[in-house]
Amino acid sequence: MSGIFNHLRRGFGENMRFALLAVRTHKLRAVLTVLGIVVGVATVIAMVSIVTGFNNNMVRNFQSFGATLVQFQKFEARFGPGRRDPSERRRKDLHYEDAVALKESIPEMRAVSPERYLWNTDVSVKYRDNETTTPVVAGVNQDYPIANNHYVGYGRFITETDFLHSSSVAVIGEDVRNILFPREDPLEKVVNFNGEDFVIVGVLEKKGNAFGGSNDNFFLIPFSTFDRKFPQIKNSGGDTIHIATVPYTPEQVPLIIEKGTALLRARRHVPFNKPNDFAIFTPDKLIESFQGITRGVTLAMVFIAFISLLIGGVGVMNIMLVSVTERTREIGVRKAVGAFRRDIVMQFLTEATTLSVLGGAIGVIVGVAVPAAIKRVFAALPAETPLWAVVVGLLVSMSVGIFFGLYPAVKASRLDPIEALRYE
Repeated sequence: MSGIFNHLRRGFGENMRFALLAVRTHKLRAVLTVLGIVVGVATVIAMVSIVTGFNNNMVRNFQSFGATLVQFQKFEARFGPGRRDPSERRRKDLHYEDAVALKESIPEMRAVSPERYLWNTDVSVKYRDNETTTPVVAGVNQDYPIANNHYVGYGRFITETDFLHSSSVAVIGEDVRNILFPREDPLEKVVNFNGEDFVIVGVLEKKGNAFGGSNDNFFLIPFSTFDRKFPQIKNSGGDTIHIATVPYTPEQVPLIIEKGTALLRARRHVPFNKPNDFAIFTPDKLIESFQGITRGVTLAMVFIAFISLLIGGVGVMNIMLVSVTERTREIGVRKAVGAFRRDIVMQFLTEATTLSVLGGAIGVIVGVAVPAAIKRVFAALPAETPLWAVVVGLLVSMSVGIFFGLYPAVKASRLDPIEALRYE
């Protein structure tokens, strides 16, 4: 048994030596041969790295809302541009009274946060010589931190008293604080928001970027104050709100979805045989939808890489057929001195596999380097190279070498030694 093993080991070593010698002898030919494999493997790894990094980053962003968030809203969540379906645009708005009904009727809801946002209106928040015009302005109530998993870093949040009295108070995000108060404590400072003075009572904890934008650029005021200051939004017929809710325990998520859906359908007079005329947002649903998109993108990239690998494999087969023709006399000599067919097959198969693995290794290096460079240049574009992508890249390149090198190897082994020795 050990003798057979030693024979195979010596044979493999000799075949590797022949394969590397052939590569060194025909450098340009070897490079051109493996180019398709390099491109294919590099494409697979680079695309998988970018898609994986982007996917993981988006999942983390969704999870930052909190695992138990259930948000009721007018429109369906979607990714990318495009016009909404006309039936979706005709939906009735959600109102503050809907949020009150949810809070009063569903005891399993720990927090109910009605939120109205300021869109298509110029914003100016000033403090002395500093000004910001980019914050997201929203009217919220005291349940906002719990419902959105976004708490105050220091100071306090908006209270029920602030809501009842329509107080001119505000809670700001870290981006707003950095612009308006770069070197001083913002608490109890008075800022001018669109012509009205507001007292800063709290600063939200820093959460970083999310969905390509900052999650710290907020200017939050009491819901009632928002409606007092911007009555045209509430009275314009486009006063829809988002209603963020969370249960007391994760196990209650399906229950509050069921009860909340039933309550809103009843309030909005949706017939029993019609679908909901509102959307339900949960992190799990968005993650599932987003991953469906990324899976499609990944499959498209893998198909493109497969075509490239196919071209590379044809190149390997072609060059091995040329090699068999060039070395016909060598094959004849080996067979004449006692080489078996399997020895010839292994010799040429090893050479084809060596070429492919060499191309795969270069492809792995390029495939890892490209996402790393993109991540360094474009910090907002995440890229993570999973280990399995590297392993798959090498295995695929080896498989290409074996598959496309098998026919030339078998053809070489079938040569008649006498005819081969006569070949010129």
